[in-house]
Amino acid sequence: MREVGQSQVRRLLPAAKRQAVGPFLFFDHFGPEELEPFRDNDVRPHPHIGLSTVTYLFEGRIVHRDSIGSVQSIEPGAVNWMTAGRGIAHSERTPPELRSVRRRTHGLQLWAGMPKPLEETEPSFTHTGKPAIPEDESEHASVRVLVGRAWGMESPVRPVSETLYVDISLPAGGRLDIPPLASERALYAVDGAYRLQDKSMEPYVMAVLPAGDTVRVEAETPARVMLIGGEPLDGPRFIWWNFVSSRRERITAAASEWSAHQTPRIEGETEWIPLPSVPL
Repeated sequence: MREVGQSQVRRLLPAAKRQAVGPFLFFDHFGPEELEPFRDNDVRPHPHIGLSTVTYLFEGRIVHRDSIGSVQSIEPGAVNWMTAGRGIAHSERTPPELRSVRRRTHGLQLWAGMPKPLEETEPSFTHTGKPAIPEDESEHASVRVLVGRAWGMESPVRPVSETLYVDISLPAGGRLDIPPLASERALYAVDGAYRLQDKSMEPYVMAVLPAGDTVRVEAETPARVMLIGGEPLDGPRFIWWNFVSSRRERITAAASEWSAHQTPRIEGETEWIPLPSVPL
């Protein structure tokens, strides 16, 4: 567990045995957590380069603000894709009307690296509401294609490289065959227990799937399982704090710019997170 803002976060990627799955370099699972009135779990303004973040909530609400002028209420079921490219700063805060009440928060934030030719692209932010996300339901499983193509559905979210991100809900005894939808794939159980082939899988465990194989998942209890994957990045990446790049010197430059307050600011924000003391 790691602390982000005032919340505890499970970080599944990068891991000692696996740094990435497809383009995904970070996989953070926060909550489920009940917050007392006036408890601050805001994430103050901070910068990114060379990556895209994708935020997906199961419970709660967050207000996203960034340095290109985006202001967006992030709600459960919506997909929020932010491309940092050459540089962006953003904050994630509790809406003012929810601060004084007891509330729950639960969700995922993933980081996807960008292909080298696109690392310095213009920053952008795209919100895709819950009704626009394609979904298929059967007695055995419910599938929502958040990013990419799967089971005859295609998400309207447009990543910068081949990317797969799917939300799968299974009733107890429900099952689903997962074909080789991407060259690299992994499963992560948000809650519930399931069997992957003949192996029991507990919540909060990431399982990397064998390339090219169709695998079966079968729920032992009601379960929610995320499928991620895609094409791997075109070479290794340096990762330091919130910066990702194929060039270490680019991260050094971005860190210097943030420390010197030379990066664009977020309208309405006066706070900022200073650079960590961990050496680059």
